[in-house]
Amino acid sequence: MGSVGSWMLCPPRVEAMTSLMSEHGSSAQDSAEHVRVEREGEVAVLTLDRPDRLNAFTGRMGAELGRAYAACDADDGVRAVVVTGAGRAFCAGADLGNAGDTFAAPGDGFSASPVRPAAWEVRKPVIAALNGHAVGIGLTIAMQCDIRVVAEGATLGFLHVRRGVLPDMHAHWTVPRAIGYARAAELLLTGRTFSGREAVDLGIASRALPASDVLPAALAMANEIAVHTAPLSVALSKRLLWTDADRDEVGRLETELHATSWERPTRARARWRSSSDARRSGSSGCRATGLRAWTETRLRRR
Repeated sequence: MGSVGSWMLCPPRVEAMTSLMSEHGSSAQDSAEHVRVEREGEVAVLTLDRPDRLNAFTGRMGAELGRAYAACDADDGVRAVVVTGAGRAFCAGADLGNAGDTFAAPGDGFSASPVRPAAWEVRKPVIAALNGHAVGIGLTIAMQCDIRVVAEGATLGFLHVRRGVLPDMHAHWTVPRAIGYARAAELLLTGRTFSGREAVDLGIASRALPASDVLPAALAMANEIAVHTAPLSVALSKRLLWTDADRDEVGRLETELHATSWERPTRARARWRSSSDARRSGSSGCRATGLRAWTETRLRRR
């Protein structure tokens, strides 16, 4: 996955579809028919938008979702991302009907991970709001997100092996790291379904709520991140959460990145360090960190 430092400084090498968002980020262009992109303040909302097909996944949806992720990563005005589904489902797996490109025979250019960049490569937190059923690739897409909030009555499952295919989207990596090998083996090898409530018990999701409360809860969490956290701190913490480094290496990286987060030259820190408030507060401790975050937030909103 590359070094933490290089990931922090360079966006994923995918062409950012910045035209998906207007200056005020109110809507997607007509070309993005399978993924709707909207902005609520500093939060981007990406909606899988094929409600008549329960948001079944197509190759086109994967390409549009990847471009939307890249646009969110490149846009400094986006502090957090929420992914959800239109209508009563999050994503009912791959579309095996009208969209013949979804599971074309593997050949040149085929990838079992058709969303690029992946959600874990976006430097802002990505929250999956599973407002309804999420099975097959619908669930493996969500497993690439940082946080999952799920409808308590939703049906979830890694159904791939019951359809004669393999779990995709790096599921053999994301699922065990989220819930442990034993539970991951049970879910991936049996393909059984489970409810949103059980998803919380398993560790798949952090919250199970009535379906109508899922998106508001995810948006509230995203707004909490946007308002109360420092973007660089969140980006670095996210990277450490997804790293494969061992305990000692994580400790070394935490030390290195503390220095990076303090020393990386930004206009915000330059203003903070030269201010009288900074001189009165001192240069260490939680108060200083809080002031840096507060100053960065003020500067972003000017």
